Amino acid sequence: MPPLRNSAVALDLAFTETGSGPPLVILPGLFGSKRNWTSIARELAADHRVLTVDLRNHGESPWDPLHDYPSMAGDVAAFLASHAVSSATVLGHSMGGKVAMMLALTQPAAVDRLIVVDIAPAPSTANTRQVLQAMLDVPLQTLETRSQVKDAMAGAVPSRGVRDFLALNLTSSPEGLRWGINLESLDRNFASILGFPQLPAGAVFDKPTLFLGGGRSPYIRPEHHAEIRRLFPQAAIEMIPEAGHWVHAEAPQAFVEIVSRFLA
Repeated sequence: MPPLRNSAVALDLAFTETGSGPPLVILPGLFGSKRNWTSIARELAADHRVLTVDLRNHGESPWDPLHDYPSMAGDVAAFLASHAVSSATVLGHSMGGKVAMMLALTQPAAVDRLIVVDIAPAPSTANTRQVLQAMLDVPLQTLETRSQVKDAMAGAVPSRGVRDFLALNLTSSPEGLRWGINLESLDRNFASILGFPQLPAGAVFDKPTLFLGGGRSPYIRPEHHAEIRRLFPQAAIEMIPEAGHWVHAEAPQAFVEIVSRFLA
């Protein structure tokens, strides 16, 4: 289990680094980690120093009872400062996209360009709460293999691909399997995760921004466009029709092509 903290102080986030050039920071989404982005980071590292980060309560980063967007944006700002990155392109998916937006809107000097993947600056209404509950309900102490864990979630999570993705968070210990993410903190803070925080009056990020969504996903809808363009006046909105919420995993070639074009 990672170190457990209980304060509003920024946490020391785990990361991987590849490539060289202008810095590009990748922030994974809920239940995701830096290793989910390995192949995408490798592609983008041809022209960038790619820093892929585990957000708090995920992957190899510390656990904390507090899990909200101001705290997570503070973690990322501290991460940039501790790695001598005065400003960077920031790419965030889903929950990580909300963290990226919060950072850009409250500390715009830290962000050169912004890429938000399949999430809007608005409360989310999809049924990810059901997914979290399925993970909490798994009787890990009675199971021995990842396959058994995935089978135990099948009733609540019918998509095999989603179950495979969730199972990447399993780790082995002498006591058996356990979840490598802080499900209790995520459960306690779930309303904050689904929401979008109150912003300072007049908050705007007026630098190049890309919103990249999946055409089969409900997270970026036409009714979000006006708020996107109010907060991000230079925003372009592109959709990959064949992709769902995990755009980078479902349509990796199209994803890399669009992001690379934006970065160029």
